[in-house]
Amino acid sequence: MPELRRLEVRLSAPAAALAGLVLALAAAGLARAADEAPAPPSAPATAPAESSQPPAPAPRRRARNVDLDAPVTERLGKAYQKQFERDVETRAGQAQDEAMRTIDDVDVAHLPQGPVAPFVMLDAEVDPGTSARLAWQPEESFEGIAVATPVLVVHGAAEGPVLCLTAAVHGDELNGIEMVRRVLYDIDPQQLHGTVVGVPIVNLIGFKRASRYLADRRDLNRHFPGNPNGSSASRIAHSFFTEVISHCTMLVDLHTGSFYRTNLPQVRGDLRRPEVVRVAEAFTSTAIIHSPGASGSLRRAAVERGIPSVTLEAGEPMRLQVEEVEHGVRGIFALIDQFGMYRKLRVWGNPAPVHYRSRWVRSDTGGILFCKAELGQQVAKGDLLGSVTDPITNMRADIVSPYDGRVIGKAVDQVVLPGFAAFHIGIETSTDDLYEPRALVPAKDGEDDEERPDVDPDSRDSLEDS
Repeated sequence: MPELRRLEVRLSAPAAALAGLVLALAAAGLARAADEAPAPPSAPATAPAESSQPPAPAPRRRARNVDLDAPVTERLGKAYQKQFERDVETRAGQAQDEAMRTIDDVDVAHLPQGPVAPFVMLDAEVDPGTSARLAWQPEESFEGIAVATPVLVVHGAAEGPVLCLTAAVHGDELNGIEMVRRVLYDIDPQQLHGTVVGVPIVNLIGFKRASRYLADRRDLNRHFPGNPNGSSASRIAHSFFTEVISHCTMLVDLHTGSFYRTNLPQVRGDLRRPEVVRVAEAFTSTAIIHSPGASGSLRRAAVERGIPSVTLEAGEPMRLQVEEVEHGVRGIFALIDQFGMYRKLRVWGNPAPVHYRSRWVRSDTGGILFCKAELGQQVAKGDLLGSVTDPITNMRADIVSPYDGRVIGKAVDQVVLPGFAAFHIGIETSTDDLYEPRALVPAKDGEDDEERPDVDPDSRDSLEDS
């Protein structure tokens, strides 16, 4: 005990303050270690209930106002790639306002809207009274190479319909490409009521190969509206239909003849539908053909989704024919005028005849086809349409018309096989033929193609929307 008292005496000296500090530091260290020690395992917590609030919409970029008629000096592929790679920039207050005046890719969904809302497509907003050059790029292509397809948009300063013009769904059909270019580049957005969307080359893969088909030999115009989990053609069709066509209220799909055939300028549509009849009749001086459309065609798929659609056929593939292009451009501007969208063409000819039925006349022999009848010519039953000559035997077989009507399509002079579809006759009938049972039912497996006017037995390809 005396030693302990002496120890207490010593600790009460100034050194005791230092000892107290050491003890305090040690206590603090122990407390920190306890805080950092891992917590003992506990029972798994139940997953939190999913939020009922929808996810925030993805930011959209503001499309740059461009003069569509001005040449593009930068390669489109590089420009589109840069556009896709730019990050969406957001700022607050004055910095954000300054950004909106200097860059294109800003989140504009929160901005106050004017009397006419911007047109939204392909994650971009096109302001009223402006034109824009967007790009549609399917998520997958057969070649595994990203291919950006130009999409031209003219958004008017006033409200109105959304008209979509598509061309080169078949890559070897050139006339429609020039029609889209001339129409879109000749519209003043400040005078336009509504919106015009133009896709000059839908099948860019086929266009680059000068081919009707995609790279896998599939016909894109037999796969709409598409399937995101289907073949390459179905996936491309689904992407285009979802990202472009679904934003439109009217569709005009531009085509030419196929397989060395040429067509009189004509509008094809399902004339059982009043909304389609209105679109078809707006072309005025263009022949109208009743045709529900081949299964899987873009026009038919759009109509089935509630979008009035027609096909404008003009000319032949692999050629650019100025007369057919000019006819198509006049017809499209007549349509735009009739729907009160744009005053470009006030009067254009007289209404053209409507053919509620049409049939292909086939050759019964093989040889070299020599056509006599011209496109647009009125023919009577028994009239000579052309002949087929055997170059070996010099035997000639005449092709005569079994109908009264008008030549709306024909094959060009070429070597043909027996059964070749050589002349397309628009037959003068009444509206009763709109409800002909066979005209309303698509072809089934095993059905005789000879009884169906819309199928070419040589290629198994439909001649509708060719």
